[in-house]
Amino acid sequence: MELTLEDRESISRGLAVELSHRAIGVLLDRSQSVISREVARNGGNASYRAADAQRRAEENRRRPKVFKLEKDRRLHDAVAERLAADYSPQQVANRLAKEFPDDPEMRVSHETIYQTLFVQARGELRTQLKLALRSGRAVRRPHGSTRPKQARIAGMVSISERPAEVADRAVPGHWEGDMIVGKAGASQILTLVERQTRFVMLARVPYDRFADRVALILSLKVRELPEALFRSITWDQGTEMAEHARFTVTTGIPVYFCDPHSPWQRGSNENTNGLLRQYFPKGTDLSDHTQTELDRVADLLNRRPRQTLDWDTPAERLNRLLLSQSG
Repeated sequence: MELTLEDRESISRGLAVELSHRAIGVLLDRSQSVISREVARNGGNASYRAADAQRRAEENRRRPKVFKLEKDRRLHDAVAERLAADYSPQQVANRLAKEFPDDPEMRVSHETIYQTLFVQARGELRTQLKLALRSGRAVRRPHGSTRPKQARIAGMVSISERPAEVADRAVPGHWEGDMIVGKAGASQILTLVERQTRFVMLARVPYDRFADRVALILSLKVRELPEALFRSITWDQGTEMAEHARFTVTTGIPVYFCDPHSPWQRGSNENTNGLLRQYFPKGTDLSDHTQTELDRVADLLNRRPRQTLDWDTPAERLNRLLLSQSG
């Protein structure tokens, strides 16, 4: 509740008899911080005048508020550029602080970004900033799957046998893999996420997800990076990986299988698959997308800053690994 003229007159009288801000707050049933801010922005204890403070408050209410992103074009453009790359407001705010550590003018809170965007939606602020919910979904829906009931895969190596270095993400080159499936289960995209860097790779899987086709496509995909950056892959018990032994013989990369109904054992991949639904909504035909389009989407995700990476991007983290490999 805003201070009234009567409140301000009580503050003025209290200051005149040298009451503390805390004592004045008790008299007005307000917090000490409210009284302290009111006095500080109106000249301090010695210069506070109730009528002057009331006039300033009324002028501020009438004056249209100029948002930080409206008055600073350089900051506005930097925020707009990152929103266009599908950063969230929180990612934008933290990334700017990381990229411009010595420039306070390039700092903005994610609350300010949200506030600016929502004001724009009411037509009160003309700005080119745009925001869309990345999920594209207004309500939660129950989880389901178009994948047929899974059969037992011969020769599976359990996740319990996976080296400890995989679990603590201390060593790079350990990946999580899965499929996202399109309309009626008739189209699919192969997804890979590196556990340490969260780097994403996508592969088009045409026609069907029969195991021999998936093993071949996966074998070709892993060759895009140095061998040292592909040490293992963790998968769920989907039958598309029934030819895991053939894949391992071809590439030398072991495959470990999660326990049934345990998606958290591939948490990085599950999170990435959720992000991918912004670009590949459920119930759509995924076969319409070319490998070039998949590479573009992977690049967008790999250039998003991540809180878990101290606001680095997956691409930056992977590039450091590649440089260390070549050094």
